[in-house]
Amino acid sequence: MPTPKIREFTYLPLGGRFAFTAVIPFLILFALLYSAFGTSSPFLPALMEARGIPAEQIGIIFGAATAIRLISAPIAGRIADRTQALRTTLAACTIAMALAALGYLSASGFWTLLVVSLLHALALAPTTNLADALAVVAAKREGFEYGWARGAGSAAFIVGSIAAGVMVSAFGIWIVVVLEAMMLLAVPFACRLVPPVTDSRPATDRISQDGLSALLRLAVFRRVVLVAALVVGSHALHDTFSIIRWTNAGISSQGAGLLWSIAVAAEVVMFFVIGPWLLARLQPAQAMVIAALAGAVRWFISALLVDLTALVFIQPLHGITFALMHLACMRILATSVPPELAATAQAIYGTVGIGAATALLTLASGWLYSWLGGLAFFAMGLLCIAALPVVFSLISAEQDAGS
Repeated sequence: MPTPKIREFTYLPLGGRFAFTAVIPFLILFALLYSAFGTSSPFLPALMEARGIPAEQIGIIFGAATAIRLISAPIAGRIADRTQALRTTLAACTIAMALAALGYLSASGFWTLLVVSLLHALALAPTTNLADALAVVAAKREGFEYGWARGAGSAAFIVGSIAAGVMVSAFGIWIVVVLEAMMLLAVPFACRLVPPVTDSRPATDRISQDGLSALLRLAVFRRVVLVAALVVGSHALHDTFSIIRWTNAGISSQGAGLLWSIAVAAEVVMFFVIGPWLLARLQPAQAMVIAALAGAVRWFISALLVDLTALVFIQPLHGITFALMHLACMRILATSVPPELAATAQAIYGTVGIGAATALLTLASGWLYSWLGGLAFFAMGLLCIAALPVVFSLISAEQDAGS
């Protein structure tokens, strides 16, 4: 089967009134969804540590929670695609996630926290994939940058994490799950504002086994998933143990929240400004090279230094290691995947690909961090280096297809 060409992807001219009006519902949706993530995700490992869970067991809990996403996200994506009910599926998942988050309030001990985390992850897994599928299809159709919506989410993540850091200092670590639940319960109302992903064909023909198999056989798709799994998956150690490492080094919870927010602020700048500018001048695969190299630099420095000056310097690299990588992947998926397979492709990309890698790496991170401490970040840097040959194969495929 010949390797399909990665077609150049360009949005309609930015700044038009229609494009701005079309993106507003997505700004609201992503802001609510990611503010919920910001209030909880940086602090959940610290909540578990505060309840006496050791690092090895924290790694097991988060590794198992990530693994359960491999089940729920593809199922939810396939159901959403077959029924063309992406908005309804997203709303149902956020309600279930809010209820699971409140379960952390009374959970204590390894097994109870494991069960609550699994339920939380089961509902969480499809949310970002479904939101991305809705936004990517609408952006291509209605002429706005996907990065606008995703950037609004990152900005909301900052607000959520800063607010959570302040609230933790005032009320205790438990408050983060209450804040998360409040934001999530507002998401179903936002889902009603965004346009659906529609397809004119009969429902029984929208997703066929042959169509799904063709998606998995697509060489470009497989390579994008693999690169994202290596580079985005390399964030597993940081996402699970950075807050713990920083606080153990004497950084306050407010300071840790601010450091986390610096990284997400870099996402916002990348999604809104730098990313679209770069991708107008580079192939998506070339942007992936930059992201992989930035990831290696970020994790190698993290392995060696934990002082505040070093952290302030490397946290903005998150804009490259995650946001630029994500934008590049979305550009390729938007041109390579038909709309009727949008949610399924996002589920495979975000959960079966990145999720599988993150599950394994989160599980490994517990043991690595317990054994090596900060030096475990060297392993994450090597993963980014390992992604480069795959990215170069994407560039070669584009050159061959264009010749």
